[in-house]
Amino acid sequence: MKERQRLVMVGNGMAGLRMLEHLLKLAPERYEITIFGAEPHPNYNRIMLSSVLAGGADMNEIILNDLNWYEEHQITLHRGHTVNRIDTAGKKVVSDQGVEAAYDVLVFATGSNPFMLPLPGADKEGVIAFRSIQDCETMIEASKTYRKAAVIGGGLLGLEAARGLLNLGMEVSVVHIHPYLMERQLDETASRMLQRELEQQGMKFLFSKHSEAILGRGRAKTLAFTDGERLDADLVVMAVGIRPNVELAKHAGLQVNRGIVVNDYMETSVPGIYALGECAEHRGIAYGLVAPLYEQGAVLAKRLAGVNTEGYAGSVTSTKLKVSGVDVFSAGSFKEQDGSRVLRYQDELEGTYKKLVIQGDRLVGAVLFGDTSDGAELFSLMKKGESIQGREKELLLGVPADALSKGTGGGRLEAMPEDEIVCGCNGVSKGTIMQAIHEKGCTSVSQIKACTKASGSCGGCKPEVEGLLQIYAGEAAVSVKEGICSCTPMNRDEIVAEIKRMRLMTVKEVIHVLGWETEEGCTKCRPALNYYLGMLWPDEYVDEKESRITNERYHANIQKDGTYSVVPRIYGGVTSPSELKKIAEVAEQFEVPMVKFTGGQRLDLLGIKKENLPKIWEALDMPSGHAYGKTLRTVKTCVGNTFCRFGTQDAIGMGIRLEREFERLNAPAKVKLAVSGCPRNCAEATIKDFGIVAIDGGWELHVGGNGGVHVRATDLLCVVKTEDEVVEWASAFLQYYRENANWNERTSTWVERVGLDSIKQALESGEARAALQARIRAVLDKTTDPWKQIVNEPELRKNFEPLAGEEVGRTGL
Repeated sequence: MKERQRLVMVGNGMAGLRMLEHLLKLAPERYEITIFGAEPHPNYNRIMLSSVLAGGADMNEIILNDLNWYEEHQITLHRGHTVNRIDTAGKKVVSDQGVEAAYDVLVFATGSNPFMLPLPGADKEGVIAFRSIQDCETMIEASKTYRKAAVIGGGLLGLEAARGLLNLGMEVSVVHIHPYLMERQLDETASRMLQRELEQQGMKFLFSKHSEAILGRGRAKTLAFTDGERLDADLVVMAVGIRPNVELAKHAGLQVNRGIVVNDYMETSVPGIYALGECAEHRGIAYGLVAPLYEQGAVLAKRLAGVNTEGYAGSVTSTKLKVSGVDVFSAGSFKEQDGSRVLRYQDELEGTYKKLVIQGDRLVGAVLFGDTSDGAELFSLMKKGESIQGREKELLLGVPADALSKGTGGGRLEAMPEDEIVCGCNGVSKGTIMQAIHEKGCTSVSQIKACTKASGSCGGCKPEVEGLLQIYAGEAAVSVKEGICSCTPMNRDEIVAEIKRMRLMTVKEVIHVLGWETEEGCTKCRPALNYYLGMLWPDEYVDEKESRITNERYHANIQKDGTYSVVPRIYGGVTSPSELKKIAEVAEQFEVPMVKFTGGQRLDLLGIKKENLPKIWEALDMPSGHAYGKTLRTVKTCVGNTFCRFGTQDAIGMGIRLEREFERLNAPAKVKLAVSGCPRNCAEATIKDFGIVAIDGGWELHVGGNGGVHVRATDLLCVVKTEDEVVEWASAFLQYYRENANWNERTSTWVERVGLDSIKQALESGEARAALQARIRAVLDKTTDPWKQIVNEPELRKNFEPLAGEEVGRTGL
């Protein structure tokens, strides 16, 4: 076996660890890795410090790579060690505690240091930066004794610190040298709108102020300015910027300007030594945002793994943030330039603002405030450099060009024939919607939905319905807040928050306490509430069978003629002669009209009478395929390397393991998995909710696919090496989906709504994945096959006796 090279990394932060994660996937056996970190903590998300300060998260929640991760990857981590000497000739580093480490490859990931203004009194107690966990702890402790805080710096970091201190009960004044806030991310108009929002939250602002000194005996008491004014402050937080941490590199003889100078492959001026992150300077730029640093890490990982890469060419940066609850976005060169055109849209009532900067026929900059939903599209146009000629108004107003003259969808919708179908799910035409507006007085989307069912199923036609409402109802059209159903205006997040806050424990209790408009709820909200309660209180909540849909109550799929179908579980599509013989005997015994192979590689027994369902299950004595409700349906597999000459991994074994792992799992909507044994993808894994594709030496994990009405290809979540990692990531993804999706929301819709990046961030930490996996395991350990209860409990069997004149409903309660 080839001897491993020694890789030493100075710095234990986000950029360096992201690079190592890539490297370990590309070349897991190539390096023996040692890390020196100045802080006593493992790698954590520095961006989340404001949440820690505000009390929204604790230290454990922001850890990205816990200590187990280092151990699992055989990485030596020296916590609380500052490297103070590098011998480039002898290729070794020495820490302040005398620990030495020899290297073949050295990586600088030393990040930045907060810039502290050299003011008289800056060394007093109560004067700190906002850069680390220790800073958060100091601020939290100070808030217990002192009341008045001053934050020097009106950039993002300063505003985050101010928001956290407000939450801690302190009076906060933000002091800024510029005339308006966040001048690097916002123009003056957006900044003033942000200022008004923050002032309403309790922040105070002093603009164009130059700090002169910090006064007080031993501890800060007053902040003095050059204009003679003074501000009482027991705590002074400096958030005036960062500087690349380059002193160690400079002493080691590396070329240093503002940062450590690197080329496109992150190589420094000394062979075998690399730098990335906030300490690095590439083509004259030292980046301070996460996205460019992660791009650098991906390039360096490939370089160190010996994989071809085009190198790092720099980044077009964008900033999408939530500042104290306010959404802001900026990208590119958003300040006016010679020869540029500027388009603006501002709505003071809604609190929204949009500014586009156009150079020639290309978009070069943008600022959004209040509504940042168009940010991704605008940033994509900037990066691609596409011409936007003729689309300027469309991009500014956020609606198609042919809709601008008549409101939403105006021109196109007015020209649409009255017999053209608008809602394909329910067969509702334009004429029917017009009739509902003109003759039945419908003035909102929800009323049109109740009257015609348009937009009542998948919701894909809702923009067209809204457009027709604007055209034909005019000023009478009203925007009504829509809840999960017509019984309540509350949405999913509001309902879940109230259930948690008041510890509501039954469906009836939720309906009563939260003021439903209908006494018993409806077929839409009751199953949703039943799911949310079970998801929130798995140890205490007693599942309400009467609040489940028909299929789930009878544990069979109701058909159009009132009969049912039964699908026994066939793990991974793999069966045996004895299992097939049992199914055949049951089908003959009960004279099942049809036995059909399903698309999920199972057998479906169709045409079964309701009263025979318990007897069928008893005779089969097989696990249920759960093909009837919002659960794990199937895990489709190809034969993988068991038989196929192209297979790279054991797809069958992986599929069976996943199916056994997650069978009986309740979810917001049905869930389908698939495992393909090679990139030829015979199991169609890339249109499943969670798809696994085998590659040489590992597995690609894909999420958010759908092969139904709205076909959607999956997004790549990550690449892992082992089957255990596949199960870990699948568990974490499915549980995160269970806990955060709306009722009846497929993963395909959910992933698009919340964004893949937010999901990746939630699952990034090994500790977070472990916690999610533990929660999903706890739920599954408490579940049993419903058919076993039906067979063994006489009271439940009574529900299957036919009733005179029984009404058949496909999805009703």
